[in-house]
Amino acid sequence: MGETCDLCSRSPVKTTEHHLIPKQYGGVEGPTAMLCSACHRQIHALFTNEELAAFYHSVERLKDHPDMQKYLRWVKKQDPEKKITTRKSNRRKRK
Repeated sequence: MGETCDLCSRSPVKTTEHHLIPKQYGGVEGPTAMLCSACHRQIHALFTNEELAAFYHSVERLKDHPDMQKYLRWVKKQDPEKKITTRKSNRRKRK
């Protein structure tokens, strides 16, 4: 504990390694970001692995997506100790 999330910048949080290019698309040795579990789950709730591999393969591009911007504005106000639940986005449900 005591790390900072590369996406929401909350600290101190426990982080996990997120492959910016999903492993199934060749990202095993590719770039990674250290994310809190809430941000990591949110990314996978919003985007398919195909979308992550094709376009959203950097922290900057993830931050630029309108749904992620809305989430980040909200999550930055949350206590790093708080357990945050994630729901699959309606956009993903329709696919």
